[in-house]
Amino acid sequence: MSARAPEALVLGIETSCDDTSVAVLQDGVTLRSHLIAAQDVHKLYGGIVPELASRAHLELLPRMVEGALAEAGVTPADITAIAVTNAPGLVGSLVVGVAFAKAYGAALGIPVIGVNHIEAHLHSATLEHGEPPYPSVALIVSGGHTELVEVRAFGEYHWLGATLDDAAGEAYDKVAKRLGLGFPGGPILDKLAASGRADAFAFPRPMLDKPGCDFSFSGLKTAVGTALKPHGLPPYPDSLVADIAASFQAAVVETLVGKSMRALAKVGAKALSLGGGVACNRALRAALAAECERRGVALRIPSPRLCADNAGMIALVGARRLARGERSGADLDAAASLEASGLNLG
Repeated sequence: MSARAPEALVLGIETSCDDTSVAVLQDGVTLRSHLIAAQDVHKLYGGIVPELASRAHLELLPRMVEGALAEAGVTPADITAIAVTNAPGLVGSLVVGVAFAKAYGAALGIPVIGVNHIEAHLHSATLEHGEPPYPSVALIVSGGHTELVEVRAFGEYHWLGATLDDAAGEAYDKVAKRLGLGFPGGPILDKLAASGRADAFAFPRPMLDKPGCDFSFSGLKTAVGTALKPHGLPPYPDSLVADIAASFQAAVVETLVGKSMRALAKVGAKALSLGGGVACNRALRAALAAECERRGVALRIPSPRLCADNAGMIALVGARRLARGERSGADLDAAASLEASGLNLG
């Protein structure tokens, strides 16, 4: 009888923006622990302050790694490898995570694998829904990204479309700020939209009447400002805020759903995966569920903890690259932009 192979335990580290996250993944499929710490300080400024985010990561990471190992019931000596986000994102935040991972890996004598944040979002649903049928389509929608990607297999991707200006989540934040609401704007507008009329304002469905799978949300944001101009500055009546929220959200959701269905048809795919913080939006989930059911498409939406920035998806991609014999060298560095990240999207 052959000896049982030791379990691969990958420590995942995510610090691409303002959430610090650490996870321990066993054999590429089972999350033994998964911690996420949100940085509430940014709410005071109505947006993310990069320097404050970097400092928070620096303070939180050592304690969170210790906590994740304890929750998983393992010691540092049990860890097989470290997977860390190295692109794209806020460069200061990424540098903190990469530097920590390299130092921790060197101290333990284990490999470090740099992981692209967008690639991790493409596969985040796999942790709960298993492997999708290929080819599939992934919609990544967050504060910094709105992309449609054909996933042909792990590591084989083809770019279908992206935002030409504001990301969907960024548009949510800017509209919420224009309405005098808090940050982040997505959850607030989603909640307010439930009590408003989606047909109160005839906001445009950006680029939905144009071919292709690209997005544009800056014009929609401008249309909201134009609708509010006769009402002066906030605070606004609750009914007006609710109607703006509902009408704005209806435009965003219809656009995202329409472009996603177009991408599925183009690829001939029967599965759609979601990733990114905006994937938590209730209206988007409901609209996609209805349309995918009508078309016989499997909709793969992770739980909210796996939609937003998280170390579980980083550990997943790291574990797969580790199994393929991939390792990052001592020259592993942070890359702020998707273009500089090295991810091949075809």
